[in-house]
Amino acid sequence: MEIERTTFGTITIDGKTYDHDMIIRLSGEVARRKKKLSKKYYGTSHVLSKDEAKFVFEDGCEQLILGSGQMGNVHLSPEAEAYFAKKGLHGPVAADP
Repeated sequence: MEIERTTFGTITIDGKTYDHDMIIRLSGEVARRKKKLSKKYYGTSHVLSKDEAKFVFEDGCEQLILGSGQMGNVHLSPEAEAYFAKKGLHGPVAADP
């Protein structure tokens, strides 16, 4: 699995370009991010809610890499941070694209 390129509004994974936010599952499946799970609480998808954290998390996950977006605006809510910590993911990594 290779993230080849990002631009504002796109990400290219294994040669396929997507025009929306994506999640790469442990299985290698590439799925669309469910932004509405966060937007309903914060009015923006720039803050990852606990509901979205539950959708993102998978048993067996040891590390989370969260792309912060082209402008560096995406981050975890305190509730999402606490949820990941409870699952054993301490200090999820926020990565610039």
